[in-house]
Amino acid sequence: NIKVRDDGTVKVLDFGLARAVAPDGGPTAVANLSRSPTITSPAAMTGVGVLLGTAAYMSPEQAKGRVADKRSDIWAFGCVLYEMLTGKRAFGGDDVQDTLAAILRGEPDWTVLPADTPAPIRRLLRRCLEKDRRQRMPDAAAARLEIEDALTAPAEIPVTPAVPPPRTRWQRVAPLGAAALVGAAIAVAATLIFLRFLRAAPEPVVTRLEITTPATATPYQFALSPDGRRLAFVAGTSASTRQLWVRALDQVNAQPLAGTDGASYPFWAPDSRAIGFFANGKLQRVDLNGGAPQVLADVSGGGGGGTWNAEEVIVFGPGPGSGRPLMRVSATGGDAEAVTHIAPGQGDLGPQFLPDGRHVLFLTVTPGQQGVVSVASLDGGEPTRVVGSTSAAAYAPPGYLLRVSQGVLVAQRFDAAHASLSGDPIPVAQAVVENDGAYRSAFSVSAGGLLAHRAGAGGGQRQLMWLDRTGKVLGTVGPPDENAPTSFALAPDGQHVANARNVQGNYDIWLTDVARSVATRFTFNLAPEYSPVWSPDGTLVVFRSLNRNGFGPSDLFVKPANGATDEQPLLVTPQAKTPLDWSRDGRFLLYSSLDPKTQSDLWVLPLTDGAKPFPVVQTAFEETQGQFSPDGHWLAYTSNESGRDEIYARPFPDSGGKWQLSTGGGSQPRWRPDGKELFYVAADAKLTAVPIGVAPQARALTVGAPVALFPTHLAIGAGISLTGYQSRALYAIAADGRFLMNVTLEEDRPAPITIVQNWTAALKK
Repeated sequence: NIKVRDDGTVKVLDFGLARAVAPDGGPTAVANLSRSPTITSPAAMTGVGVLLGTAAYMSPEQAKGRVADKRSDIWAFGCVLYEMLTGKRAFGGDDVQDTLAAILRGEPDWTVLPADTPAPIRRLLRRCLEKDRRQRMPDAAAARLEIEDALTAPAEIPVTPAVPPPRTRWQRVAPLGAAALVGAAIAVAATLIFLRFLRAAPEPVVTRLEITTPATATPYQFALSPDGRRLAFVAGTSASTRQLWVRALDQVNAQPLAGTDGASYPFWAPDSRAIGFFANGKLQRVDLNGGAPQVLADVSGGGGGGTWNAEEVIVFGPGPGSGRPLMRVSATGGDAEAVTHIAPGQGDLGPQFLPDGRHVLFLTVTPGQQGVVSVASLDGGEPTRVVGSTSAAAYAPPGYLLRVSQGVLVAQRFDAAHASLSGDPIPVAQAVVENDGAYRSAFSVSAGGLLAHRAGAGGGQRQLMWLDRTGKVLGTVGPPDENAPTSFALAPDGQHVANARNVQGNYDIWLTDVARSVATRFTFNLAPEYSPVWSPDGTLVVFRSLNRNGFGPSDLFVKPANGATDEQPLLVTPQAKTPLDWSRDGRFLLYSSLDPKTQSDLWVLPLTDGAKPFPVVQTAFEETQGQFSPDGHWLAYTSNESGRDEIYARPFPDSGGKWQLSTGGGSQPRWRPDGKELFYVAADAKLTAVPIGVAPQARALTVGAPVALFPTHLAIGAGISLTGYQSRALYAIAADGRFLMNVTLEEDRPAPITIVQNWTAALKK
C-alpha cells in the first residue's frame, strides 16, 4: 500500500485495517487460523474473526486471530520502517506459517540497522514492535514526535542496547493519539526517513559477469528465474543431445535436469521453484525439488514460449509455424483453451505476463511481414497493439519494454496499465543473437533487476560433410555456412543439394552444385520456404512455404529444378504441411499434416489429375519423418506412441501390420538405396543401422538387431523443431552408400551469456 510515483513522491494509499468483529467468545477469542492471512476480496472482510492483512506485516494479535485496532497499524508501520532502513523484512519465513511463527516468537535482527541510525529511531522501532500491544507505542502522533527528535537531536554514537531503554516523550503525549490520522503520520515518517537515510545511498553500480554454457545450436533459449538467482538454458547440438540445464548464480557449475531430453524454450514458475518447457510435442513442467517432468498439454508446431502467473495459469505459444493462437492451461495440466484469435496464416508466440497477472505481452507473426507486439487480456477482448517488431519483446520492471532491433537490444519506457510506449528506445546491448525463423532473441530479464543477453550470429557454423560407414570424413559440400542451413535434400543423381538457408533475414531454398560447391538462390518470395524434396527424375523440387499469397499456415509448392518457370501451388489446405518424400515411381508425395485433434499425421498426395490426398498414418500420437522404401511398398516413420520417439515400418498402401525397428529411442529414418537396411539416429545421437528383410508372400518384415555405426553431430534447424509436423532428417544417403550430413562444427561454441546487474542504472547516463 506504499507506492512511489515516477517523480519520487511517496504515497500511502490505505494503511489502515478494517476492524474485525470478534467471534462470540469475546474480543480476545482466537479466530480460525486456517483461513488465509491476506485479504483477497471485499467479501473476506465481512467474516468474523478472520485474519486480515499481509503476513509479513501482521501484528501478533492479528496472527492469533484477535481484534485489530490502531496499535496493529503501529506494528505494521514499524515493520515497514525497519525494512526501509535495512533492506530486510523484520519477520521473514519460507511460507506464511514460518512468518507468523517468527512474529509470535521471534525478534528482528537489530544488528543489521545502519550504524548511523539515531538512538530515537532505534527506540521508536522497538516500541513499535512490542509484541504486547499494551506496551506498544499507542498511535502515530507519538511516532512522529520520535522522528522529529531524531532529526533535531545532536549527533550521538549509535549503540544497540541489550534491553529496551526507558520510555520517553511519547508517554507524555499519548492523549493526542485519539485525534491522529495514521496514514498521514506514516506518509510524513516515510518522507523524513527517505530524506535522511536514503538520500545518501550510493548510486547502483552496473556489474557484469559471463556464464559459459555447453555447446548449443539454440543459443537464444535461456531464461532468468523471477527471483534472479538461477539461469535455465538449453544445451545440445542435436535433437538427441538437447537438454535443459540450470545454473545457480552463486555456484560455479550448471546441472542438467533429468528427463528433459529434447527440451526447448524454458520459462519459470513465479516462485522460481519449477520450470516449464516444450519437448516431444508436449508442454511440460519440471519441479526443482525432484521428480520426473509432468506433461501438461499437447503442443502444435514445437512450442513458441510460455509464461506462468501466480494463479497457476500458464499461457503458451504453439509455435511460429503452427498458425495457432496463444493457449492457456492450468499449471497442473488439463484442457488448453485459446486466449487470442488470429487470422489465417498468423501465429502468436513469446508470451509474457505483465505485473497484474491478467494481461499478456506477446508477438503476432505473419510470415513475410514484420511481427506485431500486442497485449491481450485473459478476460477476452481485442488485443492492444504496442509496436512492430521482428522478434518477441519482454516487459522489465520498473516499466520498460525490451526488444531486439537489427541486433541491438533496446529499452523503451512502457506503461503496462495502458499498453503504451513513450520516449525513445535506448540501446542496452549490441550484437545480440537473433533467430528469424523462431522470432526470438537471446535475452531474458528478471523482476529483481538482472538482465541476461548473448552475443553472436545465432546459429553457429554448419557444414555439409560426406562420411563413410565408420564416420570418417570423406569430403565437404560448399564452405562452412553461417546462414543457419536446415532441412536439405540430395538430388537423385547426387549432383545438387537443395537447402533451406536464412539469408538477409528470410529463409529461401538454395541449390548447391556439389562438384563446384557453388550455391544459387532458388526461391525469391518474401514468405519463408523450407523442406525441399526432389522428384525421382530430378526435374522438380517441392517445398513448403508459409502463408504464401494469403493461403493457409504452410502449403506445398512445386518448381522446375532449372528455374525456367515460377513455382506453382501444389497442395493448399487449412492444415499446416511439410513435404517428406517422393516415391521412386513418381506416383505419390508423402507429407506430414498438422491436425488440432490428432497432432502430426502422415498423408499421401497422389500425383494424378483429380486424385485427392489421403491419410496413411493418423493416430492420437505424433507421426513424423516418413520415408518410402526404395520399392515403394513400405513406409518408415517416427512415432511417439510409446512415450518416446521410436522408428516403425508398415506396408504401403495397405495398412495391415506394423513393426518397430528401433530400440531405446530413435528418429530421422532413412532407407539404404537397395532397401536392405534402414538407418536412424538413436537417442545417444549415434547413426544406427537395422538389417531389413522382406518376405514377399507374407507381406512381412524381418528385422535384425540395431548396430551403432558412429556418433553424429547433426545441427538443429534454426527455429525448426525436430519434433512435430515440420520435422525433417538432417542427413541423406547417396547411391554409393555415402552419408551427407548437416553438422555443427566442433570448434564453433556459443558466446557466453552475459549477466548484468542494475542494468537500468546505465539507462540514465
